[in-house]
Amino acid sequence: MARIERDSLGELEIPDDVYWGINTARAVDNFYISRREINIYPDLIVAYAQVKQAAARANRDIGVLDAERAELIDRAAQDVIDGELHDQFIVGVIQGGAGTSTNMNANEVIANRALELAGREFGDYEFISPNDHVNRSQSTNDTYPTAVKLALIYTMQRLTQELRLLRNSFAAKGREFRDVLKVGRTQLQDAVPMTVGQEFRGFSTTLGEDIDRIEDVWPLLQEMNLGATAIGTGIAAPEGYARSVIRHLRVITGQPGLHNGPDLIEATSDTGVFISASSVLKRAAMKLSKICSDLRLLSSGPQAGFGEINLPAVQAGSSIMPGKVNPVIPEAVNQVAFVIAGADITVSFATEAGQLQLNAFEPVIAHVLLQNSNWLRRAARTLRINCVDGITVNREFLNQQVASSVGVVTALMPKLGYMNAAKIAKKALASGRSIRELVLEDGRLTEQEIDEALNPAGLSGGIFDTGQMPKLTPEFIAQMEAELDAADKLQG
Repeated sequence: MARIERDSLGELEIPDDVYWGINTARAVDNFYISRREINIYPDLIVAYAQVKQAAARANRDIGVLDAERAELIDRAAQDVIDGELHDQFIVGVIQGGAGTSTNMNANEVIANRALELAGREFGDYEFISPNDHVNRSQSTNDTYPTAVKLALIYTMQRLTQELRLLRNSFAAKGREFRDVLKVGRTQLQDAVPMTVGQEFRGFSTTLGEDIDRIEDVWPLLQEMNLGATAIGTGIAAPEGYARSVIRHLRVITGQPGLHNGPDLIEATSDTGVFISASSVLKRAAMKLSKICSDLRLLSSGPQAGFGEINLPAVQAGSSIMPGKVNPVIPEAVNQVAFVIAGADITVSFATEAGQLQLNAFEPVIAHVLLQNSNWLRRAARTLRINCVDGITVNREFLNQQVASSVGVVTALMPKLGYMNAAKIAKKALASGRSIRELVLEDGRLTEQEIDEALNPAGLSGGIFDTGQMPKLTPEFIAQMEAELDAADKLQG
């Protein structure tokens, strides 16, 4: 069975059991490109429904939408917010028209769900119209960027939760390995000693810095342009609508910081916030990728590499070499980072390409930013669960390595002087004898002075205070993981 729907271009048959309509059908035919529907981003679907719900309430408040229709649209939007009908959002993530196809998909689904709640037939747009009622006082050009910004806030909030859990895992390894000395390296050459714990604490600290930078972007994402309509002049948006819709959206989303920009024409054309969001995601991805490259290097071997740490064996590493195990988890995270770096270029081009009063390329910006945030979150999760939590250290091997390292002579330099220390280091390299043995033979320092300088605390600059490490309670971790598990199920 089918129903006939009409628009300014003509008419189409629409399956009688679907909630979308003619605008969605045309978009599906026109943009059969990515083979990826917008419902792969539930955050965007939920955010759009929240915008439509806020608009219905604002239109009711200012008297341009009657209470009955406003209530039906409100209830239909709430169903979408609650996770229903997401399979009806079927337009492609890549689309022309600055997001109009997504906006109309939302308008049609909500309109037909509202008609269903009213006991009417799908397509009875005389009673509830996608354009005249669901889209009242709005344009794609103010609702789409608003929904995208909200969706980014939601997905980036979950990203920071996951990064906190990963930071905590690295911090826990920092505490576990706090007394294990190793040789530090600069430019891949032997440097002064440190502890494995200090190295892992550094990983934890760098993740904490990236969490802060991501959170710095949230206030920028809270600036909206609702009520701007087509280009920022507010045409077709009645007096009082902009103030009312923002007020309702704050309550619906639980985001009290939402506000309209001071210049709605500028806010409609400007996409600089998306460059900022892309930048912090790329920064976090690149730094996490660097950590993963370090983990791969430190675990290389097991016989002919660094061999300092052991990554968990999660799968066979070769189809031809028996017993080979590869660092597949860090490798996967590296690849996610490469994708994010490439997508950052996409965002840069797309933001620059906007012309005059509108940027037509926000759909690809939304696609790559939501993908980047989701992929980075999932990459951090698999790194934590399948790699970091199971890392072990080769203590005996590292103890032997530090004992034979000429780098320890740096700890004796304040007492020996640079030139004398350099002579001893050169002699140690040539003879294979230990620094301790040669310094003792030199006679400039007593055995007690040598032992004091070469103890673990002295060599590592002081083993760090574990009380300074970030630590999350098991209860808090369990709660965060439960929330992220639920989000992953929703995200497919």
